Amino acid sequence: MTLPTILIADDDRSIRTVLTQALGRSGYQVRATSSAATLWRWVEDGEGDLVITDVIMPDENGLDLVPRIRRIRPDLPVIVMSAQSTLTTAVQAAQRGAFDYLPKPFDLGDLLAVVDRALKQPLNASANTEGQKQSDEALPLIGRSPAMQEIYRVIARLTTTDLTVMVNGESGAGKELVARALHDYGRRRAGPFVAINMAAIPRELIESELFGHERGAFTGATNRHVGRFEQANGGTLFLDEIGDMPPEAQTRLLRVLQEGEFTTVGGRQPIRANARIVAATHRDLRALIRSGQFREDLFYRLNVVPIRLPPLRERPDDIPVLAQHFLARAQSEGLPAKSLNPGAMAMLSAYRWPGNVRELENLIRRLAALVPQSVITEEILAPELSDHVAVQETAPVNGEEPDTMTAVVERHVSRLLAAIRESGEEGVLYERALAELERPLIRMTLAETRGNQIRAAALLGLNRNTLRKKIREHGIGVQRRVG
Repeated sequence: MTLPTILIADDDRSIRTVLTQALGRSGYQVRATSSAATLWRWVEDGEGDLVITDVIMPDENGLDLVPRIRRIRPDLPVIVMSAQSTLTTAVQAAQRGAFDYLPKPFDLGDLLAVVDRALKQPLNASANTEGQKQSDEALPLIGRSPAMQEIYRVIARLTTTDLTVMVNGESGAGKELVARALHDYGRRRAGPFVAINMAAIPRELIESELFGHERGAFTGATNRHVGRFEQANGGTLFLDEIGDMPPEAQTRLLRVLQEGEFTTVGGRQPIRANARIVAATHRDLRALIRSGQFREDLFYRLNVVPIRLPPLRERPDDIPVLAQHFLARAQSEGLPAKSLNPGAMAMLSAYRWPGNVRELENLIRRLAALVPQSVITEEILAPELSDHVAVQETAPVNGEEPDTMTAVVERHVSRLLAAIRESGEEGVLYERALAELERPLIRMTLAETRGNQIRAAALLGLNRNTLRKKIREHGIGVQRRVG
C-alpha cells in the first residue's frame, strides 16, 4: 500500500521542519519547499495527494495557486495556512477552492485532523475555482483571537451555500456584522441585504412589515406595502432579535420556511420566497421554548448553522486591535489623530465591556472628538470608564434619586442570577460577583493614586502583597506616573 504524499510550501524553514516531522510520524510521505514555483511543478507532474501551502511566499501568493491547482487537478485537496488571520483571507481561501484554512499559529492536532479529513473526502470538480477577489480595506469583522478565527472559518465555509444561520450573542457584540459578512462574501452579494429588528416593530405590524399588505387590508392601508421578504428577493433577510417575535408571527414565518412562499396581508396570490435567512438573538431560545414563548419547530428551521459570537470580555486580546481600528476610522472621518499609551490600552483590556464592541467604538469616538491631548493616558481614560459604569448602574430613573450601593449590587446580582439560570452554570456566582466588584474598585483606586500601589493599598486597607496578587488575578494594567 502506497503511503499518501503531502506537498508542503512555506517560506519558514522551521515550520517546514515541524510539519514534515509531525506528518512523517503520522505515516505520510512529505515533500517540502519554500518556492511556489517548485510546488507548482510537483503538481503539474502529478505528484502528491494533498497540498499544504502558506499564503506569503517569496515568488507567488499561495492563494493565487489554489484555483490554478484546482483547474488542472480538481481532486487534489489544498489546505491554506496564513499568519494574516483576517476574515478576508479565510473567505478568499474558501472561494478559491481550498479544502480548509488554518490561521497561524495552529495546533498540530488540528492540522492532522484536517489532513485526515481531506484525504478521506477529496474535493470534486464542481468546487468553485474562479477566485473571487475581496478588498482588505473595510473588513466587516476585526479580531485575531482564537474565537474570532473559528468564526472566520465558519463564515468562509458558508459563503458557497444558502444555509440558514442563527447568530447568538450579547447586544453590541456584532451580530449584524456577521450577517453582513455572510451576505457580502456569499453567493447573494449582488442582491439586497434587508434587516428587520423584531424588538423594534410594534406587535400588530410585524406581519405587515415582514410580508407586506394590500391596499384596504386593514384600516389605514391606503396603498400596497412591499414587505421585507419581497424586498430581500435574491438577497439576504436578516431577522434581528428573533426571540422577540410574537407567537402569531412565528407561526406564519414557520409556514414560509416550510413552503417557500408567502402571501401579503390581505392578499391571495402566493409569492415565492427567495431570500437567504440569517437570524440573530441575544436571548436563550431553548429557555424560551421551555417557557412556551418560542416555537421549537421554528427554532430548528432557523438553527441550521448556529454561530455563537463571543462577548468582548471573552476575547481581550482583540481589544487593542479594535481600539486602533476605531482610532484610525475616526481619523479618516476627520477627527484629530489620537493614540493610546500602554497603560490606557491595558485599562481598556481589563474593562468588562458590558456593551461589547459597540461600547468600545462609542468610547473611542468620544475620546477622539473631545480629548485635546494627542496621547490618551490612563488618567484621561479612568474617569471615562468609571463615569460610564456609574451611568449604567446608578442613573436616576424618572427623576428619582440615584441608587444606593446596596441597590446597585442587588440589581447586578439579579442579572447574574438570570444569566446563570439560562446557562445552567453552577459554582461561579460568588467568585464572579466579587470579581466584578473588585476589578473596578482596584482599577479606580490605582487611577486615584496615579499608579502608586503603596498609597492604593493604604486607601483600600489591604496588604501590599494582597493588592499585587489581586492586580495580577484581574489583569489590571498599572503604570506609575510621576508628577
